[in-house]
Amino acid sequence: MIDTLLALVPAWGTGIVALATFLSCLALPIPSSLIMLTAGAFVAAGDLSLAATAGAAFAGAVAGDQAGYAAGRWGGARLDRLMVAGSAPARRIARARTLAERWGGPGVFLSRWLFSPLGPYMNFVAGAARLDWAGFTAWGTAGEAIWVAVYVGTGFAFAGQIEAAADILGNFSGALAAGAVALMLGLWLRAALRADRATRDLSRDAP
Repeated sequence: MIDTLLALVPAWGTGIVALATFLSCLALPIPSSLIMLTAGAFVAAGDLSLAATAGAAFAGAVAGDQAGYAAGRWGGARLDRLMVAGSAPARRIARARTLAERWGGPGVFLSRWLFSPLGPYMNFVAGAARLDWAGFTAWGTAGEAIWVAVYVGTGFAFAGQIEAAADILGNFSGALAAGAVALMLGLWLRAALRADRATRDLSRDAP
């Protein structure tokens, strides 16, 4: 199926790129990152316009985010009932909720590109939690810009070596995500220690 989708890139041009990013933001199993890499390679070959390709990917992603947010806002009460306990979607919903609760808007931003598997679920979670729409849109748009730039740009730079580029990006994003998790845990631990120290100081000073 992936080969079929990739073959559609030169045939359908930017339309398939926009459709892929839109559907992937609704948690459908579309290889949008690979399609953007391939489209970037066609840009390098002169078959597609860079501005049109990046613009289509960005527009599709932002539209998908908005559709996911709306679905969560109006159908969020059914979200948990649709998730089978212990399934991959259920785990991602739980992680997206944790990211949203702890980080709010910046969590939306990070889910667009650093924790991209959580991105579609973050859309649903943000809508169901009625996260401020303007903030969601601003943070999400900024994150999607990075996501599109990284994948279309890498496809352009590594034209003819798409599989190698996909492996490099996968390993790099995994390392970045692990580092970000470690940083977040460190910040949380530091805040917890400071709060504990402040509580002890207050107890010591109390008459």
